[in-house]
Amino acid sequence: MELHTVAIDKPDDMNVVVGQAHFIKTVEDLHEALAGVSPHLRFGVAFCEASGPRLVRCSGNDDRLVELATRNALAVGAGHSFIVFVEEGFPVNILNTLKQVPEVCGIFCATANPVEIIVAETELGRGIAGVIDGRPPTGVETSADVADRKALLRTIGYKL
Repeated sequence: MELHTVAIDKPDDMNVVVGQAHFIKTVEDLHEALAGVSPHLRFGVAFCEASGPRLVRCSGNDDRLVELATRNALAVGAGHSFIVFVEEGFPVNILNTLKQVPEVCGIFCATANPVEIIVAETELGRGIAGVIDGRPPTGVETSADVADRKALLRTIGYKL
């Protein structure tokens, strides 16, 4: 077995969700689920088929995000993995919706941080072994940091 890291190529402030699912209709079901979250949500989805023609299946409501998801899915190349890029929304807005899609087995990460996918490769194929999501901590929050965190959540509308 060989381990590789694949950096997700994305703009710094863009959110990405990486997960694992199964079955050819995954891409359509992910699209339908995301389309129902908000009329403002922009997204692109790519799903790596693990059998049959083994294509990257893609969909979305924003061509630029679909292309970004497709390019990154090809780079990761792990069977039954999917990548979703979103704008005009945050992972917190879509995670439960994605988890409720019957084909979804799990979510590896949901973030705007820099992300590296740890890919294990064997003679059978490639699979996601884990993710590196962002950078390590530099310390422990102070009372001023707590106040800043709470203010940010209220500024962006997630707390009253």
